[in-house]
Amino acid sequence: MIAETVCSAVSAAGLGIAVVTAYRKRYLAAARLAAYSLVPVALVMTGIVGWLAGTALSPTAWAGFGLLGGAWLLFAGTRAVERRRAGGGSGRKAARQAGPDAVAPEASAPSLGQSRAPRPAAAPRPAGQGDDFSDIEAILKKHGI
Repeated sequence: MIAETVCSAVSAAGLGIAVVTAYRKRYLAAARLAAYSLVPVALVMTGIVGWLAGTALSPTAWAGFGLLGGAWLLFAGTRAVERRRAGGGSGRKAARQAGPDAVAPEASAPSLGQSRAPRPAAAPRPAGQGDDFSDIEAILKKHGI
């Protein structure tokens, strides 16, 4: 009962502000305010406000939310244990035994592969130009780009 009264008062206040806004010749803003102001009354008329008020004050509903939380914790805990048992042990042990220098042979190869055509040699530049890009060129050559 009180929730319906509050929603009606909020809607009435919003419609009043919309009228004042329309009086100031801001019709688009007034229409938007009127739309927002009608939402609380619409929620009361559909019964959603009554359902929410009944749910928020019901001990049975809170017990249900508690059971949902407990079920979620059980699910998350079992998933964590399952991941730890299945995937964690064998791969990590093999990596530790291989040592820090073990690298896959494909890891240092470029991802797109080598091109078949030979690259043309870079034209020599005059001494004053390109000095500031020499470090960038070295990095690119190092990576095969």
